[in-house]
Amino acid sequence: MRAQWDPTRREVRSRNPRPERQARKQSKVGRFVSMYGWRAYAIPVLLVVTVLVLFDAIRDTGSDQAAVAADEPGFGTLSSEPTGSEVIGVPPEADGKFAESIASGALPDGGPFTAEGAGTWHMVPGSAGKVGQGTEREFTYSVEIEDGIDTSGFGGDESFARMVDQTLSNPKSWTHDPRFAFRRVDQGEPDFRVSLTSQMTVRDACGYDIELEVSCYNPGIGRVLLNEPRWVRGAIAFQGDIGSYRQYQINHEVGHAVGYRDHQPCEVDGGLAPVMMQQTFGTANDDIAKLDPEGVVPKNGLTCNFNPWPFPRG
Repeated sequence: MRAQWDPTRREVRSRNPRPERQARKQSKVGRFVSMYGWRAYAIPVLLVVTVLVLFDAIRDTGSDQAAVAADEPGFGTLSSEPTGSEVIGVPPEADGKFAESIASGALPDGGPFTAEGAGTWHMVPGSAGKVGQGTEREFTYSVEIEDGIDTSGFGGDESFARMVDQTLSNPKSWTHDPRFAFRRVDQGEPDFRVSLTSQMTVRDACGYDIELEVSCYNPGIGRVLLNEPRWVRGAIAFQGDIGSYRQYQINHEVGHAVGYRDHQPCEVDGGLAPVMMQQTFGTANDDIAKLDPEGVVPKNGLTCNFNPWPFPRG
């Protein structure tokens, strides 16, 4: 019989066919897409959108800054000689050609005030260090109250002095301008005296050619005269905001003392009134023009919003 197995014969086993690849070898990008799915397509779109948003934000910021700069109210011309004897801050004498009074400048109803003081002032004790850079001028000032005025209704003498100090040291006040600095003193002869003054004494020192309650700077007696009836009741244009009016009253009259002699009109309809505008009489050019048709305020229909600060964006 023949053997079934031949040792000299090599058995050849057949291999199973190799399965075909279903996909090509993936690149790094392909693997990234496979891993993150639709998010992989969204990421570059989001990057582009982010860049565009940042660009618009930067562009808008520049535009906003330019708009703010353009909206900053002006002051007029700074006088190189702020001293003299002429009373500064009141309308010209009425001559029959224009109004002696205007409704917007009337004294609002409110608390009591002193009609007539003694005509002398006492200094409120206290001093303060220099505020502002003062590259051109450092002004010294004292805070004084006319004898006979009862300050208890608005916090006392110290409260009045504190309001003056805090207003002048505020970065939105005159010290925002590096040319100016202020220092409060209670001894010696200051550059000017911020003086709270009764109704009749103000009329004597500032004039009463128009029948409106005013404040003024009288360099002849070295005083920034703040009208006490106005300190108590404010002005119609300030819509009952007594605190803002008091800040305005200080900044406006001290503005005259540092050299801004001229008043300013409303410059942008609906914008902020310049601090050197006669906001006590109103914030509409047409109203103020009635007091002085030939003055710096034109009758052009512009009306501003009240503003107590020289640099309201400061």
